[in-house]
Amino acid sequence: MKIKSITVFCGSSLGLENIYQEQAALLGQALAAQDIRLIYGGANVGLMGAVADGCLQAGGSVTGVLPYFLQSKEIAHTGLTELVMVETMHERKTKMNDLCNGVIMLPGGYGTLEEFFEMITWAQLGLHQKPIGILNTGGFYDDLIKMVRTMVDKGFLKQINQDMMLISGNIDDLLEMMENYEAPTVGKWISREEV
Repeated sequence: MKIKSITVFCGSSLGLENIYQEQAALLGQALAAQDIRLIYGGANVGLMGAVADGCLQAGGSVTGVLPYFLQSKEIAHTGLTELVMVETMHERKTKMNDLCNGVIMLPGGYGTLEEFFEMITWAQLGLHQKPIGILNTGGFYDDLIKMVRTMVDKGFLKQINQDMMLISGNIDDLLEMMENYEAPTVGKWISREEV
C-alpha cells in the first residue's frame, strides 16, 4: 500500500534530550521527501512544532487539526498548508483518523499515549487496517513495549495484536515497515484455551 498521509502523535513539549526534537524534525523531512502529507495536532510547540517545521522546511504538505479552545491559547501553527479547526478533542482524533492512512507515535505524555492506543484499539477491532508505528527514539518506549509483552504473556492480548505495533528506532526502517504492513484478520477476543 502506498502511504499518502501519516498522522503523527507526539508531545507538546520537547523533552529533556535534544534527540527527540532532532528525530521529530527528521521525520517531518522524511515524510516530505517521500511526498507523504503530515497530519498532526496543529500546534507550534514541542515535538509537534518540530515535526511540522521539519516537513514544511523540506517542501512538504502539513495539515494541522486543532480544537478551538487550544487556538485561544495561542499555540496554533500559523505556517501550515492547512489548519482544520474542530470543537472537541474527540472530534480532533476522528478527523486525524479520517485524513490519514497510517499513524506514527513519537515521544510524548498522556495525550500522545491516549491517541495512539485509541488508534491501535480501533485497528484491533477491525475499524481500520492502517499501519501503526512507534518511532522508538533513544529507547523512549522500551518500557511500554515490555508492558505490552506482559499483556500477551498474561493472556490479555493476542500476539498478532502486539505485532500490529510496528516499532523501530530508525525512520526509514519504520516507514518501510508501514509500506509493507498487512492488517491481521483474526478476531480480538481470547479464550482460555488460547492462553
